Amino acid sequence: MPQKTLAETLAARETLHVNCSHPMCCKSTKLDVQALIDRLGADHGSMHQDLVGLFGCSDCKAAGRDRRPVFFTFVPDYQGQDEARTRRVAKPTFERG
Repeated sequence: MPQKTLAETLAARETLHVNCSHPMCCKSTKLDVQALIDRLGADHGSMHQDLVGLFGCSDCKAAGRDRRPVFFTFVPDYQGQDEARTRRVAKPTFERG
């Protein structure tokens, strides 16, 4: 069982990027998590070891560079976290007793 699935990544509204590790390239591409779910299934893992074999850099391949491993960056839904936090905060009242 994977540590984290694509469905959990989508539910958390995280942004997922795949990055080329070749020093001449360093291309970064935002991935469509819903498209990955459609292709691989909702229960497919979303961690590095689950996805690394599926991706390679097309720019490096076209340029004839040696294949380097890719890595992934997950960006949390900071806006959603901020909104949830501000909804929870109790507003002080300044009533006279």
